[in-house]
Amino acid sequence: MRTLAKLFLLVSVCLGATFNVAQAEQSKRLGPWEVHYNAFNSTFLQPEIARQYKLERSDTLATLNIAVLAAETAGKPAQRVSIEGYAMNPLSVQQRLEFQEVVEGDAVYYLAQTRFTNLETLRFFITIKKDGETQELRFSDEFWRN
Repeated sequence: MRTLAKLFLLVSVCLGATFNVAQAEQSKRLGPWEVHYNAFNSTFLQPEIARQYKLERSDTLATLNIAVLAAETAGKPAQRVSIEGYAMNPLSVQQRLEFQEVVEGDAVYYLAQTRFTNLETLRFFITIKKDGETQELRFSDEFWRN
């Protein structure tokens, strides 16, 4: 597990996110999974990384990174899952998230982007499914223009 948690942190850092360690280590136990997640302003993406993953860089665009691990399996291997969801702003306007799956070696993570206005708190509602198991990840994050 430590190896995958470190890998998730490394992937987040490689994506160019400049956030504190506590934010980078956000995770929740959801049923049989340990879900690691973070969201950050897309301007933190290095231009070459954004191009590699076909992500847009903008001071009003947030990037979401999610990794799902098998919490009850030795070594907590990364899981390939079905993932969908939306972001909701304070006015309850929903934006559908379109996730792309990234597989790099033993790591599997899911990336999506969504718009925000300055100093806006977005609430995220994510549904994760695999082998008849369905879990809901909910969290919020505040975003500001750089």
